[in-house]
Amino acid sequence: MAGDELAESMLSNMDVENLSSKGFKEDRPQISATRKDYSYAKKKTFATFVASKRVPAPCENTSSTLWCCCDRTFTDLSSIHKHVANDHAKDIHQLTIDALDLMQRQTEEESSVHQDSTNDGAVDASCWVPDISQISEDKLNRGPGEVLLYYCYCPIENPQLICAWQKALCSKLQLTGKIRVATEGINGTVGGTKVATGLYIHAMLSHPIFKIMQVEDFKRSEGGSDCFSELRVGVFKEIVPMGVDPDMISYRMAGTHLEPEEFHREVQTLLEKGPSCNDTILLDCRNFYESKIGQFSQCLAPDIRKFSYFPDYVDKNLDLFRDKKVLMYCTGGIRCERGSAYLLSKNVCKEVCQLKGGIHKYLERFPEGFYRGKLFVFDERYAISFNDDVVSDCRYCGTPWDQYQLCSTQFCCQLVLSCPSCRREGHTACCPACQAKDQGRSDPSSDGSLRKEECECTSSRPRIPKDTL
Repeated sequence: MAGDELAESMLSNMDVENLSSKGFKEDRPQISATRKDYSYAKKKTFATFVASKRVPAPCENTSSTLWCCCDRTFTDLSSIHKHVANDHAKDIHQLTIDALDLMQRQTEEESSVHQDSTNDGAVDASCWVPDISQISEDKLNRGPGEVLLYYCYCPIENPQLICAWQKALCSKLQLTGKIRVATEGINGTVGGTKVATGLYIHAMLSHPIFKIMQVEDFKRSEGGSDCFSELRVGVFKEIVPMGVDPDMISYRMAGTHLEPEEFHREVQTLLEKGPSCNDTILLDCRNFYESKIGQFSQCLAPDIRKFSYFPDYVDKNLDLFRDKKVLMYCTGGIRCERGSAYLLSKNVCKEVCQLKGGIHKYLERFPEGFYRGKLFVFDERYAISFNDDVVSDCRYCGTPWDQYQLCSTQFCCQLVLSCPSCRREGHTACCPACQAKDQGRSDPSSDGSLRKEECECTSSRPRIPKDTL
């Protein structure tokens, strides 16, 4: 495919409606796009570019996925990601700029179409939006707030309708957050006043599709609508992005669910046995920056940057799990549903169990239990605390520190652990390379400089590490 044709195909396949929801305005110049706007568009562009390099496997009897680029063949997702990040940074940057420009030119038209479809869906789902006429605006806007985290795997025949309903429901209750809807279910985290979140839970439990849920399925933490910059609701293939077709590896194939009390006893037994226990693995299936600031004692924490690398991690480390009992955990439980199913599909483990409700539910029951440190969350708080332990260090001086902040370099979205003392000395970037860029303060959309998928501090990190216990 020629370069121009590839660019046109990629831009046409991008999720323009979701880009529209990012807040672009018709009269806003392209070079003023925010860091989040650029990052969001770049991720979409990067994923589409990688997908365009996918080719059929040479043998019909194998389900392996291959990618071909620059006369090279790549056999796993991590290697093609690294190749594109290192060798096609200029292409990705230009396509991202083109995508932002296209979005800008189409905003008015797309917003009109989107509004019409949303209104149609809202009418169809209006009976599931609660009547709040007796509730004052102050109660919805002011007062104690909280953040809800939840998911529900269940068949959804019309995810677009559920998406429209969620937009109408959250807008009416003045909730912000992120919600993913798919034919396999729903995954969300929303913030607002406790009055609003209470009404949201009631609406969810009243809907016939989600009647299998219970109040306990909603994990609560202190916060509010200011924990999110906006409301983002969309329809996706997966409600948690593992990168594996849900029809091939379904949540129905998940491991055994253990209540927090059962999981606590299992971990206690493992720790009591100490080094002599070689038949059980305590597996953290989150990303490295999550496990860095909090984890269970003596866990195996894979050095992966995002959950879509987890399947490749498992494939490269099958001998590690062979004939072992695996105790798996994640933030709220959703990644374990698909992660345990994938691990079980390899037929190497003796048993796979997962923490029901994730770390969040465990810490509600055992705040001083075997999980120490902070719990990373995907909103502007970055982490929440249930105990006082600090298990990570400042990136610059090594003093105990676990409060993430965004790298100060424009358009870099890496997180950095930099203590107050180091920040006062100007150490506000995630790595020396970014620190140097930050001092230059160049505008990436005006100087044409190259932008890699990630910065130097993680580009050398092994994508599929060979972990050992």
